[in-house]
Amino acid sequence: MGIALLGSMMLFGCRKIGETAPETASAGTSYVSEETAGESKTETKATEPPAPTEDPAPEPLVPEAIEPTPAEDALPEGMVKSYLTGEPVAEVQGRRRPVAVMLSNIISACPQSGISRAGVIYEAPVEGGITRLMGLFENYDDLEKIGSVRSCREYYVYLAAGFDALYYHYGQAAYAIPLLESDHIDNVNGMEYSEQVYYRTSDRPSPHNAYLDAAGIAAGIDLCGYRTSYKDGYDGFFQFASETEPETLEQGRNAAYVAPGGYFHNNPWFSYDEASGTYLRYQFGEPQIDEMTQEQLAVKNIIVQYCSWKKYDDNAEYLDIDVVNGGMGTYITSGKAIDVRWSKDDPWGVTKYRDSNGEEIKLNLGKTWVLIVLDNYADETEIR
Repeated sequence: MGIALLGSMMLFGCRKIGETAPETASAGTSYVSEETAGESKTETKATEPPAPTEDPAPEPLVPEAIEPTPAEDALPEGMVKSYLTGEPVAEVQGRRRPVAVMLSNIISACPQSGISRAGVIYEAPVEGGITRLMGLFENYDDLEKIGSVRSCREYYVYLAAGFDALYYHYGQAAYAIPLLESDHIDNVNGMEYSEQVYYRTSDRPSPHNAYLDAAGIAAGIDLCGYRTSYKDGYDGFFQFASETEPETLEQGRNAAYVAPGGYFHNNPWFSYDEASGTYLRYQFGEPQIDEMTQEQLAVKNIIVQYCSWKKYDDNAEYLDIDVVNGGMGTYITSGKAIDVRWSKDDPWGVTKYRDSNGEEIKLNLGKTWVLIVLDNYADETEIR
């Protein structure tokens, strides 16, 4: 189906389609199978005996005046809370749609550029044992290099749509074409807008040298005529704890080290840095850095989302990962972890993560990394 379907596709508006060949890490890598009384007195005459009188009623109780205090979440004029990180950001930034960018994550494409600006990062397996990243950006106006940008897999389309994001990718697997052509996602495909939106560098071989910048993002929006503000009724993907009452997960188990199961190619892990209260990211045996800053990636929260999956019948390389129908997971922050259950009311809507009491979790303010782990590798995921 993959090649035949691609060959028969017509280029379609801002969702013009082009197949990209599957990437592999090495031959032989495979997967196995989600809240007065008033005062009164009786008057008497002097020539008559005094009539009985009642005890004076108590004076009415008047509450003490309480000085109003600013609401904890009150923000300066022109500032709002980010839907990605929960942190205060300029309204012009925090209420425009974020961009979701597909990022290559094989060793020859590392280090990535601009990735440290992503408020949320998703990582999921693709074919051949490698993983691919999707960064969600709202703070990108001065970025000159984001990437390298790679192709779409269909489960990422659902993830991007949950954030009402503008989806930037360079090509896609054939199975993603019906989703990209739907009205549920606004995408900008490098196979159509290569030089108008994206650019290539000479320091790395193709296809790992395609990049995006702020000007390209704006060009893509203009070319496709996409809206730039969040859709009516959208009120965010995550719930966040307050800065004064952060989430400590006191009853959780220790989680100073986190390594997802089934990530064979890059073998990533996170190490909790108590001084900063963040998780430092490692892969390929060394710290993962942003080429732009030369600094190690660090996040405040980690969510491990276990998903059922299968392979497409007519192409054993591509994975069909279910990010819609719910499953188990783990929420990790502040050096602790708890079990959660994830679910969606709408395939194109937000994902809800609930604790053992059925309460929606609250993330700490800051960046979040979501690890999509195939459910049969749950036991191989190490959290200690």
